[in-house]
Amino acid sequence: MASQRGALPERFNFAQHLLTLNAGRANKLAYRDDLHDLSYGELDLRVRGFAAGLLQLGLKPEQRILLVMHDTIDLPVAFLGALFAGVIPVPVNTLLPADNYAYMLKHSDAQLVIVSEALRSVVEEALTQTGRRVPMVIADKAHQTNNANIAFDTLLATPPLASDHCADTHADQFAFWLYSSGSTGQPKGTVHSHANLFWTAELYGKPVLGLREDDIVFSAAKLFFAYGLGNALTFPLSVGATTILMAERATAAAVFKRLTTERPSVFCGVPTLYVAMLASDLLPAREQVALRLCASAGESLPREIGEKFHAHFGSPILDGLGSTEMLHIFLSNRVDDLRYGATGKPVPGYRLALRDETGLAVASGEIGDLYIQGPSAALLYWTAREKTMATFQGSWVKSGDKYTMDAEGYYHYAGRSDDMLKVSGQYVSPIEVEAALMGHEAVLECAVVGKADEQGLIKTVAYVVLRDTSQSGAEMEATLKAFVKTRLTPHKYPREIVFATELPKTATGKIQRFKLRALDSTHAH
Repeated sequence: MASQRGALPERFNFAQHLLTLNAGRANKLAYRDDLHDLSYGELDLRVRGFAAGLLQLGLKPEQRILLVMHDTIDLPVAFLGALFAGVIPVPVNTLLPADNYAYMLKHSDAQLVIVSEALRSVVEEALTQTGRRVPMVIADKAHQTNNANIAFDTLLATPPLASDHCADTHADQFAFWLYSSGSTGQPKGTVHSHANLFWTAELYGKPVLGLREDDIVFSAAKLFFAYGLGNALTFPLSVGATTILMAERATAAAVFKRLTTERPSVFCGVPTLYVAMLASDLLPAREQVALRLCASAGESLPREIGEKFHAHFGSPILDGLGSTEMLHIFLSNRVDDLRYGATGKPVPGYRLALRDETGLAVASGEIGDLYIQGPSAALLYWTAREKTMATFQGSWVKSGDKYTMDAEGYYHYAGRSDDMLKVSGQYVSPIEVEAALMGHEAVLECAVVGKADEQGLIKTVAYVVLRDTSQSGAEMEATLKAFVKTRLTPHKYPREIVFATELPKTATGKIQRFKLRALDSTHAH
C-alpha cells in the first residue's frame, strides 16, 4: 500500500487528472449517447464550465449534489465538473420511487439536484416529501427553466475555470458517494476519495480489462452503479477511449442495437443480461458485432452462459467480483487465465482472505467469509458508525460474500452470507445448486433459497424459469431434481422446484433472493 501511494501526489484531483491526460485528444470522440457526440475537447470545456457554474451558484467544498440522471453526455460532465469544483456528486439509481429519493435527499443533505427531464416529476414529489427547497438543474432539455429550476445549459454557459484552477483536493479527500442497493434496509451512503477512482483504473481497467485508446466501450451497467462508473467513465477516460452511453433500460434488444450499429470492441454486462441475450430471437451473428472482450459482474456468471456466449461471439467474458465498498473489481478472470464457473484470482494490488466466523483462515476448499485489502476501499458509510466498523476492519473490508478457493488458487462464489443454507448440518451454497440447474438445457434462469419445513428444518427451494413454459409440471420437476443429483452430492438437490415466469431483480440485474424467501412457494407462479 505504501508503494502504491508513491504513485500519486498528495494533492490530487481526479477530474483534473483526466482532463490533463486527454489534453492532446481534443478532436477525438469521448462520448456518444442516443442524440449527441462529445469530443474530448468539448468534454474538457464543459467540465470546467459546469464546475464554474456550481461555484457561481454558491456551492461550497464537500457539499453534496444529487445526480438523478440517465446515461447521457450530461452525466459525465456533471460528475467530473463537481469533482473539479471540490463539490461531492452523488449519482443515484434512476429507477427508484419518490420515497427513496426523499431519503437520499435528507440523508446526504444535498444542496442541489441535477435531474434528467424525464425524471423531474418523481424528484419534485420527493422534494415535496422532504419539505425542503432544493434547487433543481434540469438536464437533457436545453433551456427548459422556470423560477425554481435552472437549465443545465445555463451552468455550462458560465465562463469555465482555468485548467489549473480545480479544487485543491487531497488524494484521500471525500470526492463522491455511491448508495448501496439497500436490499437489507435503507441504502448506505458509501463515501469514496479521489484516489479510489485512480486505483481502479490502474489496477483493473488497464492491466486486467486491458482497455486501449482505440477501444469503443459500451456498458449496459449504468453510471450510477459502481461497476458502470468504472466501465463508462473512469476506465475509458483514463486511456482516451470512446464510450457509448444508453439512456434506456438495458434489454437484450437495446443492447443488440448498440452492438450492431456502434460496434463497440468492449462490452460490460451482468449475468442476467447475458442470459437474456443468449435466449433472444434477436441474437446477432458473430460477424454483425466487433467484440474483442466482455466483462461481467454483479453476480456470479454461470459457467454454461460464459461458454455459450464465448462460442457464439468468439469473445471471452471476464467474470469478476467487485463491490460498492471497493468501487470496482478486485477478483477476476483474465484473457490469458480464463476459467468459466470461477471468479478467477485476485487482481494484482489487492489481497484477499477467507475466514471463518471466528476470524481464522479456512482450509483450502472450505467456505469462508471474503475479506479484501486494497487502495480503492471506501472511507466510510455516512452517519453509520456501527455498519462502518463492521465492514471496514482496519485495512481489511468484509465483503459479505462467501467463497471457496481451490488448490490452484481460483476463487469460487458460494453466495452472500445472508443467502447461505445449512441443510442436514452442512453448508449448501445456493450458487452451486443454481449452477447445476443451469446445466440443463430446459432452464433459462433460476434462483435457490432456503425455506423452513413443518419441523423448522431448512430445505432448498429452486425457483426456475424455463425456456419453454409449457413444460412446467411434475414431470419436469422430477427431471430437474434427478439431473441435479447427477452433479452434486445428494443432500444439495432442491427439495422443491417452483416454476416461475420471471425472477425478481434489482435495477442492476441482481436476483432478489430475499423476495423469493418471503414468498409462499405454493402461490409463486
